[in-house]
Amino acid sequence: MPAKPGFFDYITAAFNARPWGMFVAPNWIGLGAFGLLGATFDPGFWVLGAGLELGYLLTLATNPRFQRVVAALPRSEAAAGWNQRIQLLVGRLDANDRGLYDLFAQRCRSIIDLQLPHAAPSSDPAALEAQADSLGSLSWMFLRLLVARRTIRQVIGGAEESSDMRARLTALQKQRGDASIGEELRHSLDGQIEIINQRLQQRTDAERKLAYIDAELERIQQQAELIREQAALSTDPELLSRRIDEITGTLDATGQWIRDQQKVYGAMEDLLTEPPRLGPDARARESQ
Repeated sequence: MPAKPGFFDYITAAFNARPWGMFVAPNWIGLGAFGLLGATFDPGFWVLGAGLELGYLLTLATNPRFQRVVAALPRSEAAAGWNQRIQLLVGRLDANDRGLYDLFAQRCRSIIDLQLPHAAPSSDPAALEAQADSLGSLSWMFLRLLVARRTIRQVIGGAEESSDMRARLTALQKQRGDASIGEELRHSLDGQIEIINQRLQQRTDAERKLAYIDAELERIQQQAELIREQAALSTDPELLSRRIDEITGTLDATGQWIRDQQKVYGAMEDLLTEPPRLGPDARARESQ
């Protein structure tokens, strides 16, 4: 997580602060005006401007609300970049898988939303933030699996292609069994038969992997539903945070499996990066 801003960071932010819709910071305009007045009429305006500037910077930099805004900026920028990356990956899915991800992301968000009305005043906000981080990792893993499934399906083709390959293999084996063919043709047919057998074996392996992905997607969905039910009943965010961490901790093997598949199928480099630690506002992608 980004380090907490220091006093100099607040001063710098105050110096450059500008309201929404303004292209130039009002502070710059004020400094320019006093500088022009001092140069044109009386240098005393420079002293007055320096005093007003110092008072302005100290007042704004020590304002708690302004400090919270400054502290949130790095996290907000990271969240915007990460959400853009997620949307690019979602764009690689078909309509059905996009719907699955949107629904799952919404369920993850609802886990936090369910706790907000019932959170005790003494509750540590960091507990909900930790939950949002972990749920963001959970939704990221769900998306990675969807994209991995899509990639494998694109590489191996559909069931009709496998059926055509088996028909071709049968025809080649029958042709090879003809005693009247020459040795050169027989050698060529042997090569084709071997290649098709290898491709069919790859499809068998891919079907096993697709079955694993389907099972993992279902498991993650069921885990999210379990957490959601617990969130509706629990009044202890820290206890629920530990439960969520236990569940996300079981995804290490799944992440390693996805990394292994990248070596085989390629085109999945975007799935290898782990998500940054993001707060509640930057958890799963917002439904459009």
